[in-house]
Amino acid sequence: MIELFNKYRYYVIFLGHGMLLAITMSMIDFNTVFPSLVNKLSDSKVIFGALYSIMLGVPFIFNLFFSHIMRRDQYKKKYLLLGINLRALSFLGMAFFVYYFSIESSAIVVYSLFFWIFVFSISGGFAGIAYLDIIGKVIDEKDRNKFFTYKQLVSSVSALVGGLIIKKIFDLKSLEFPNNYSIILFIAFGGLFLASLLFWLIKEPPSNKQEDVKLSTYFFKEIPAILKGDKVFSRFIVVQNLTGISLMILPFYMVYAKETFQLDNSYIGIYLIFQISGTILSNFFWGRINSKWGNKAVVNLCILFGAIIPIFALIISRFGPSVYSLVFFLVGFVISGRKIGFDQYLLEISPEVERTTYIGINGTLSIFIVILPLIGGTFIEYFGYNITFLLVSIIMFITTYIFREKKQVHR
Repeated sequence: MIELFNKYRYYVIFLGHGMLLAITMSMIDFNTVFPSLVNKLSDSKVIFGALYSIMLGVPFIFNLFFSHIMRRDQYKKKYLLLGINLRALSFLGMAFFVYYFSIESSAIVVYSLFFWIFVFSISGGFAGIAYLDIIGKVIDEKDRNKFFTYKQLVSSVSALVGGLIIKKIFDLKSLEFPNNYSIILFIAFGGLFLASLLFWLIKEPPSNKQEDVKLSTYFFKEIPAILKGDKVFSRFIVVQNLTGISLMILPFYMVYAKETFQLDNSYIGIYLIFQISGTILSNFFWGRINSKWGNKAVVNLCILFGAIIPIFALIISRFGPSVYSLVFFLVGFVISGRKIGFDQYLLEISPEVERTTYIGINGTLSIFIVILPLIGGTFIEYFGYNITFLLVSIIMFITTYIFREKKQVHR
């Protein structure tokens, strides 16, 4: 048994962590549960967009700094553990403020969310870099496609368990606001803390030693040289920025549904289950695409789905809240595809010795994502959902052309 564990140690660790993390993140799913919470506290789309700008943008702003610090350190596990535990703490903080202040002063809760989301996001930034770098070191390149597919499948099934828990909590008439959201956030704290414990079992091999470089020199000299010399990577950064616009409106699908149909809480669980079901079923689809045509094809199709969904949401909303569930089913497809395709494509085009550098540059230069949710919230506030959703679709269709226009040859 011990020999078997040692042989598959890293599969057990990463898949086990993925299972616990998926259950945890279902508790505060950022496309269904969290938008519903924020909408409960404030009806301002600008505030909503600002929170999501922090959530999506903060990791990208600080990624260059984090990757610079980590590239000098041969061991990344401590950064991973610190990031995960800070994320768990942010859930605990949100649970406390929601429970104690939601009824008497929802404004205090909203202000606190800006802080806790900042903690959640900045810790996720350096944890994400360390996580991908460790995977790159302990999982052989020839096994990564299989590993990412298995990981996504395990995570999707586990997320479904989390979705059923969410539905059960919202179905309980005895659990009213803010108790229901407080319990959900506390479960998220506990789940994320337990998930972090598995990483103590990792025996991390050292990274290749890199020369210490001052951050200013690193930024002004090395980054432009990499972008100029690697057209594949520079094009990927452009695409990463543009596709962020489809991520921008994912949480607004829930807010749109609540305002269009005047939904009760029961639909939060239903939509989450549809989203997770789409994620699960799409694993087989994306795995097939990846095996047959590679990571680039997965990225291409993800972009195309991102272009179609906003138009689909506007059309299908005419048929009521139940039929509208199909929007979240398709959202699940995109979420799954991005996790399988984008990360693997970045690892595929990143030279091993510069892996953390590439991850950091990609994150930091994806600056458009920082302001997109705020722009989206402001657009919806002043121009409505129809114009905003149609504009997103147009930009995403243009992005599919940009990504496929020229043959890409890695330097």
